Amino acid sequence: MPRVHIIATGGTIAMAQQAPDTGAVVALTGSDLVGKLAGQSEPALPAMTCEEYGRLPSSHFTPDYLWGLRNRVAESSCQADLDGIVVTHGTDTLEETAYLLDLTVPGDKPMVLTGAMRLASEAGYEGIANLGAAVRVAACPAARGLGALVVMNDEIHAARDVTKTDSQSLDTFKSPSWGPLGRVEPGGITIPRRIRRQLLHCTGLEPRVYLFKLVAGMDAELVPHAVKLGARGIVIEAFGSGRVPPWWLQAVEQAIAQGVAVAVSTRCPSGSVSDRYGFVGAYHDLVRAGCLFAEGLNGPKMRLRLMAALGTARNLEGARQLFNA
Repeated sequence: MPRVHIIATGGTIAMAQQAPDTGAVVALTGSDLVGKLAGQSEPALPAMTCEEYGRLPSSHFTPDYLWGLRNRVAESSCQADLDGIVVTHGTDTLEETAYLLDLTVPGDKPMVLTGAMRLASEAGYEGIANLGAAVRVAACPAARGLGALVVMNDEIHAARDVTKTDSQSLDTFKSPSWGPLGRVEPGGITIPRRIRRQLLHCTGLEPRVYLFKLVAGMDAELVPHAVKLGARGIVIEAFGSGRVPPWWLQAVEQAIAQGVAVAVSTRCPSGSVSDRYGFVGAYHDLVRAGCLFAEGLNGPKMRLRLMAALGTARNLEGARQLFNA
């Protein structure tokens, strides 16, 4: 029988409101979640083991905590008797943890992240259904080699593509550019779309990487201020397919000249970073300035990629090569 290991980290899937007029707190352990799931007879589930890795809302995660979770998943994936790993997680930063695992944990065993949007004390709580779907995917041979996956609402998403799109909806996790890889159905797991995973061999995360999202008329003083604070990297969610105002271009050039890595994403939900414009601050100027680009990554995921590159390389040029690998 297949065996899946569950690593519980807290989040809404484990939270309940225990008294009227009080806020919800973590109330369920990983063992509680597994017990509720094991009590369901259909569909058949693999054998399950469980452990706790903290009991936090994911908005409280730090780089050290996140890297420790990554290491725990990597250790579990090396166990020969395990077919897959499931991580229960708060939805606020679930996509970031998923991408870090996808980017840095070697091997072909499925790593599946799931959570819930409703509290365990609310009517319509979907946490156990999501956990059951995630466990089934983690044990599915068709999921091997796909890296980290997010399973929510019976959809299977690639970590690189998926993002949280709505602050309240159960149907919040979407892959805007390409859609889900597959679905979890009563009769089985369907994964008609395959992806090629990108693996970055790294040894840690550099925490001093800042993320800025551009809006019309935004002052560029944040960039030199970040440099003064000791930033080793800056990620900019730029306009459209990679454009910044002229005053931001100057700030970017100065930051790079001071040895800071600058990566550029788009603030749009989907689409590539590249254009045909010739005005100041357009994509061609960012390329000339020495900015980094990673196709298809939103700002938070690009920040993690840059944190991993800077946390591993000995110098800026090494980080650039690792980032682009």
